[in-house]
Amino acid sequence: MSKAMQQRESSIERRLHEMLRRRGALSMKLVSPGVPDRLVILPGGRIVFVELKQEQGTLSPLQLWQIDRLQSFGADVRVLWGKSQVQAFVEEVLPDEI
Repeated sequence: MSKAMQQRESSIERRLHEMLRRRGALSMKLVSPGVPDRLVILPGGRIVFVELKQEQGTLSPLQLWQIDRLQSFGADVRVLWGKSQVQAFVEEVLPDEI
C-alpha cells in the first residue's frame, strides 16, 4: 500500500474514532495481519469489527479470509468504504446520539 493511500485511510480511521468517541462509544485500534482495523464497543456492550478502506480500495485475500472467519463465529464485521460510509455507520449504530 502506498504511503498516500495509508494517509487517506488513516484520515477515514480518525474520523470514525472521533465520531464514536464524541457519542460515548469506544474505538480500539487492532494491529494484527488481516484483522479489521477497529474494534468498536458501543454502549450496552455491542461489539463491531470495522475494516476501513478508501472508496477505491480493495480487500486483500487475508482480510477477506479473516472477515469470513469472524463472521462464521457470529461476529458483526463491517467494511466501510470512505467517510460517507463511516457517517452512515455511526448514524446506524448510535441513532439516539445524533
